[in-house]
Amino acid sequence: MPPSQGSAHPLRLLGVYAALLAVIYALVFFTGDKSSTPRLGIDLQGGTRVTLTARTPDGGKPNQDSLKKAQEIIENRVNGLGVAGSEVVIDGDNLVITVPGDDGAQARALATTAKLYIRPVLNAVPAAQRGQAPPAAPAPGEAPPPAAGEAPAPAPADSAPSVGAPASGEVPAPQPEPAPQQRVFPAQAPTQPPADPNLTPQELAVKEIQDAKAVRQSSDPNIAQAAMAALDCSKPDPLQGNDDPNLPLVACSTDGQEILLLDKSRIDGQEIKSATSGMNTQQARHEVYLEFKSAGSDAWSQLTGEYVNKRVAFVLDTKVVSAPVVQQGPQQGGRTQISGNFTAASAKELANTLKYGSLPLSFQTSEAETVSATLGLSSLKAGLLAGAIGLAVVLLYCLAYYRMLGFVTGLSLVASGLAVYGIMVLLGRWIGFTLDLAGIAGLIIGIGMTADSFVVFFERIKDEMREGRSFRSAAPRGWQRARRTILSGNAVSFIAAAVLYILAVGQVKGFAFTLGLTTILDVVVVFLMTSPLVLLASRTNFWAKPSVNGLGAVQQIARERKAAQAALGKA
Repeated sequence: MPPSQGSAHPLRLLGVYAALLAVIYALVFFTGDKSSTPRLGIDLQGGTRVTLTARTPDGGKPNQDSLKKAQEIIENRVNGLGVAGSEVVIDGDNLVITVPGDDGAQARALATTAKLYIRPVLNAVPAAQRGQAPPAAPAPGEAPPPAAGEAPAPAPADSAPSVGAPASGEVPAPQPEPAPQQRVFPAQAPTQPPADPNLTPQELAVKEIQDAKAVRQSSDPNIAQAAMAALDCSKPDPLQGNDDPNLPLVACSTDGQEILLLDKSRIDGQEIKSATSGMNTQQARHEVYLEFKSAGSDAWSQLTGEYVNKRVAFVLDTKVVSAPVVQQGPQQGGRTQISGNFTAASAKELANTLKYGSLPLSFQTSEAETVSATLGLSSLKAGLLAGAIGLAVVLLYCLAYYRMLGFVTGLSLVASGLAVYGIMVLLGRWIGFTLDLAGIAGLIIGIGMTADSFVVFFERIKDEMREGRSFRSAAPRGWQRARRTILSGNAVSFIAAAVLYILAVGQVKGFAFTLGLTTILDVVVVFLMTSPLVLLASRTNFWAKPSVNGLGAVQQIARERKAAQAALGKA
């Protein structure tokens, strides 16, 4: 039997929603790590809390303005990396970073000082040869001779327009593992006891910085040679984030394979306008792309003009990230790239760090601890129980008041819940979104708003039936009137969620995000699921029975009104 006129349209809408669910769960089960569990926040799965102690070159107390600026920059890095559910708070003179999971390296990565300087390379030796007499180093500012370990021949000039495409012998950029090599502090405290037991930790840190500067940032070529011979790249670097850009520097490459003598900084990282990461398809490697501001662009052009076929180093927190050979110059346009053995994640992390600027302070880890999720799990169980009871009460009320139409409400809520769950899993996989208690509260409220939309629709149908129309005729007319009200109400809710997301911080953002998401899904479910189901039901004889749809009282009111009008007409 062919479908009645107009029934194909509701069926198409139901098919669209079924296809959306199929796509969502195909992405869940057949892409990425194929895990069907959403990422949980700190309060649900626990996390790692890292306390960072500020280090100042003079050992003084950090001022609150610097701490607030550092907090702001780290929060921007958190947002840039999509590390949802993280917290950054000021605790006295310390910063406390809490991240989901048990990997404290993520918190340490967020606290990288990220002071970038571009310095010419004066000399270089393999780290394995430290202790041997390196070639004579020129005085800072003089033209350097060919460096030991330098690429034997630069790549062809037309292979890339900038330093970012180094010769085949270029010093490798940071290895993705072990991650702590690029941090501003060691993964654990040094095991060597302090030289002077009478010094406080702050005084000892000041002494280490001063001693390192005296040796590794000396303008005396003989002292620089001695520093190159004595530097051990496997040990923590007290100069990280505290080197003077106006002095030469003896530094290690990030992989610890090369020791370099560098001239004074020619370009400061503050001159970076933007930083992005991407894949160089020609050379099959990940790179970080930099764009300089106006002054930085001029300095870059001058530097590349002076150092054609010589090396310049990109130095991040006293570690040489990359030291390529300048292939041609001067290079105009203020763009270049940093290349090396990056992974996609490490390239994105470095670009994100450089984009939001360097921290005004350097930090070292003073404490790391695991945050328990016991309290959060107890609250989760209580919240889910309350949500389940509330949902059951809503369904029972709908069944009692709307009879079989209550089943349409239940089916729509299940369809909405399936979509929400799948999207939560995908968002956790794609943008690092973590679901916490506040987010679950937003989901429950949003699903409740979905039930409100059903009530608006059903009441509009009853209004039409009070005018004397049948259930079959009242359903499409009621939908025409209800959808404007539903769209208006959801628009107000979405605007409120968006404003709350922009202005709020911490877990309140998660609440606003999930509330806005479920508000959008409410519209999708009502238009693609609830409305087609009701329209199809109105065309069947079974659902037209007052004992089934619960609209018998409304029909009785319509008959009484019609009889009263007829009586008035006769009078």
